[in-house]
Amino acid sequence: MSTDITQPVAADRIGFARLTKRAFDGENLYPLWRELMSKVDAGTASSGEQLDLALITQLFGHKPAGLSIQTETLKQQQLFRSPCASDHPRLRVLALAADIDMGGNTPIEFLLQDSGLELLTLYVVDGIPLPDPLPPHDVAIVIASDSDECRGALATIAARAADWPAPLLNPPHLIRHLDRDKLYRLIGDVDGLVIPATVPVGRDALMAAANGSAALPEVAGGLDFPIIARPRGSHAGFGLARIADSAGLLDYLRDRQESDYFIARYVDYASEDGQFRKYRVVVVDGKPYACHMAIADRWDIWYLNAGMAESELKRLEEAAFFHTFDFGFALRHKTALDGMIERIGLDYFTIDCAQMPSGDLLVFEIDNTSVVHDMDSPELYPYKPPQMHKIFDAFASMLERRVDSRLTSVA
Repeated sequence: MSTDITQPVAADRIGFARLTKRAFDGENLYPLWRELMSKVDAGTASSGEQLDLALITQLFGHKPAGLSIQTETLKQQQLFRSPCASDHPRLRVLALAADIDMGGNTPIEFLLQDSGLELLTLYVVDGIPLPDPLPPHDVAIVIASDSDECRGALATIAARAADWPAPLLNPPHLIRHLDRDKLYRLIGDVDGLVIPATVPVGRDALMAAANGSAALPEVAGGLDFPIIARPRGSHAGFGLARIADSAGLLDYLRDRQESDYFIARYVDYASEDGQFRKYRVVVVDGKPYACHMAIADRWDIWYLNAGMAESELKRLEEAAFFHTFDFGFALRHKTALDGMIERIGLDYFTIDCAQMPSGDLLVFEIDNTSVVHDMDSPELYPYKPPQMHKIFDAFASMLERRVDSRLTSVA
């Protein structure tokens, strides 16, 4: 009798990094979308093509439709192979993802696309058990986020984590600390760091504070105006607002439909020149790296609304941030960074932060799914490619070290 064990077969795809780069560069992806839709209609589309179609649909701004295509695809196929820079990859990396929108998993393809490592992505889907045995791999990493939509996937992975057949990076029990309300409790007492308490509040309670039937501190854990509010689970500034009083809160709620929100006290982090500076730091294997710096005259800043492309002075300051990071920013905030890195414990994550006038580090968010990429124009940002590839090389080297350590320990 045969004892062969059937291994899951990976579906090839164009992938997240290549499609996102094409959209970022302004390419019209509609012809490709139409081609893939025609294949779907004819019943000839591969699973990889269907997943690419789901991503393109989301890139067009049609999130519900894209997610619907993705979910239907994942019912039939969970394992996918990304393009690899080498015909003879040194390692096989298995990324463990959740069925969530395109921003809900670590965009790991950007980190590995030039590494020569083979990347397989296994979507962990509710109601579908993990394959047994798992696809052959040398190292695994959880790329699902600490969001409500990923709870099931994280629980499924956690149930197998103890006997995982390869090194498992960013384990689920550590990712579960990253949501905004839990993060404050984890790192709030780290020296040299400021992180305002984030409180989850339901719509009805906020409406009571808005219409005067309750005081805001009564429903928001003692927080009072001014506050910042955002829908729970949102990212990249979606639904983010600074609210000064109950009238402003009422206006905010009239424009929103979500049932749950995060609120926190507003912190003025403007520099002496009146500009706001927001930094993204990437941590790889315990070491921080500069990722980007955004400068704007508004508090609700992220890189795409900061006008960096239009200002040579801003780009020069960002370049200086990169070049002096190790003996400047990282050294200045060493106590806070070391404390955060120890508490978070993940192998890979990002920190979005600012420097307070007091010199303390103000933390906005710590995440394992922020985009770290090299899509920006090298002509406009000549200082970026070397820095991004420094991060990419560090990430690949970390994976290789984990494999080497595992092999040494079992030798």
